[in-house]
Amino acid sequence: MSPSPKAPEPHAHLLLPFAGVAEPAAMQALRGTPLPTLSALLARLQSTAEHGTNEFSLSPPHEHALAWARGLPAVDGQLPWAALDSAEPGLPQAWFHPAHFQVGMDHVSLVPAEHLGLDDTHARPLFDALAPLCAEDGVALRYLGPTRWLASGERLRGLACASLDRVAGRSIAPWQPQGEGAAWLKRLQSEAQMLFYTHPVNDAREAARQAIINGFWASGAGAHAGAALAPSPVVDDRLREAALRADWAAWRQAWATLDAEVLPAWRERLARGEPVAITLCGERLARTFTPSNAGWLARLGQRLRPAPTAHSVLDAL
Repeated sequence: MSPSPKAPEPHAHLLLPFAGVAEPAAMQALRGTPLPTLSALLARLQSTAEHGTNEFSLSPPHEHALAWARGLPAVDGQLPWAALDSAEPGLPQAWFHPAHFQVGMDHVSLVPAEHLGLDDTHARPLFDALAPLCAEDGVALRYLGPTRWLASGERLRGLACASLDRVAGRSIAPWQPQGEGAAWLKRLQSEAQMLFYTHPVNDAREAARQAIINGFWASGAGAHAGAALAPSPVVDDRLREAALRADWAAWRQAWATLDAEVLPAWRERLARGEPVAITLCGERLARTFTPSNAGWLARLGQRLRPAPTAHSVLDAL
């Protein structure tokens, strides 16, 4: 199914990243958690748009769905979130995320700084060491916080990067940068790895038995010089952190909370006849559900057919 030509109104559109995950054990556990409000909503709605391609796309389905909702061309790996979050969206930019790269027997996996308790005390000196290296290549680096730095410069135009949401806790092999600037970025990442490895900050972290910060990941690269975008829909991110940590008990609890405390308001809006839309996002695809515009006979047929269960819809994402 191709995306609908027109996205729902932002205030009436709820988008849920990580509503489904690719871990069978997590989905099996969720089947034991009743989701009555989501089931009631799905019984009144129909799937009208799909977003994303598969679990190997650089941009996860929730980012493709968000791009569609805002009217942004959904070019995989080239959704310029960093530029759109700045005061100069036309300037090529990207986020640099300090991280721990864990070397295993047959792969290298990434642990985001958010999961390591990285604070300004350790992040600032690493940033100060990397910034001059970036400047040599014409890229300015700005400190946004301990877990996210903002890079800007022409080298970031045309660069395709995997979202941090794709690589967190996983092998980085399938998610290498592509397109213009990819070779440069890989070189910079290698240089940063050597620079950070010998930095006193990591000596201190090792002494404190903390994981070292031995590199960075780039995401959200590009620029947007087109027309103004639509406002963002309502994005509820409460499932994200548990999913990225692979904490399936917490993820299941987050779903139970969503169903009991968040979705009832959307069910009430639907009952009042408001044109609500719900986008459920997994790791393979995202699906947008909206009220049916079919005639009364078609609607009667829909009511007579068994409605898809919430769990079967989430399993398919």
